[in-house]
Amino acid sequence: MLQSSCQYVPFDKEVLGLPYINIKNLSFCFSEKSDLFAVEDANLAIQKSKITAIIGESGSGKSTLLRLIYGLLEPSTGEVRYKGWLVPTRKDKLIPGHQEMKLVSQGFDDLNTFANVWDNVASQLPNTNLEAKHDKTSAILKRLRIDHLAKKRIADISGGEKQRVAISRALVNDPQVLLMDEPFNQVDASFRDTLQQDIKQIVLETGLTIILVSHDPTEVLALADDLIVMKNGHILGQGHPRELYEKPTNAYTAQLLAKSNILNSEQAKRLNIQSDSTIIIHQEWLTVAPSNGNNDFQLIDIRYRGFYNELVIVGHDVHLHAISMAPILPPIGTFVQITTNHYISL
Repeated sequence: MLQSSCQYVPFDKEVLGLPYINIKNLSFCFSEKSDLFAVEDANLAIQKSKITAIIGESGSGKSTLLRLIYGLLEPSTGEVRYKGWLVPTRKDKLIPGHQEMKLVSQGFDDLNTFANVWDNVASQLPNTNLEAKHDKTSAILKRLRIDHLAKKRIADISGGEKQRVAISRALVNDPQVLLMDEPFNQVDASFRDTLQQDIKQIVLETGLTIILVSHDPTEVLALADDLIVMKNGHILGQGHPRELYEKPTNAYTAQLLAKSNILNSEQAKRLNIQSDSTIIIHQEWLTVAPSNGNNDFQLIDIRYRGFYNELVIVGHDVHLHAISMAPILPPIGTFVQITTNHYISL
């Protein structure tokens, strides 16, 4: 029965202001006998022609939420609406997945390993117009920078190249929404930024809406227009990446996005911060300098990170990480003084 897929909200003035994808009171549990929810009471607004990233540690419910949006899973409670329509699920249609959406998973399960790149992409198009099929396949391979791989078998290309093929297959039929599960996992760091910029350009040119899942903040801070933070199946925050990074509202978000120092009130006093609340200090908000005399803080490690160094400092029960871009650093074991340039009190 197709009842839920046919439920429609009339587009009156109020509904016209609703998000492109609207998620309301959404929960999902893998077992009816379990009280452990993979996603619990999620309420989200996803806007059209934007890149929305869902980020959280492993097991936070990110991939489950993505599959609920696509219609691969049946919600335990709540709903997902796309353009006002309820998204159909397995009970509503034989082949699950919304027809205007495409999902790119982590495992490349949809790729034909022994077929070449061209055939993997072209197979998604009908044979009713062979010239148009050729032109569309050629165009998408070129846009994703894999036209030179057209005659290579999937089995003979790298994981990053397979990722581009999977995205090409998803885009060749011009979906309205592209969902991607950890899309940069197998892409070499040197090519990751190029792929991200290609994706951003596609969004600008076509108006495509993208929802992607990631556990790595470096992948999404510069890419996403909107960021959703998840922990243990719950939504802890949603907003622009800069807003969530610079003004986190909880310690989990601060550690996830900025690897922040999280201090209780007693620890904060050692940095001359008087507060009864939890204190968040990003690594770049600390300045470290050699101390003239014996000091409570000591530099115990220096971790080279390329264009900057991560300094590890301890003092009694306080363990701090700070960023330094100074060309010359004090040797390990040096006693240091710490200046706090900024902090957030929760």
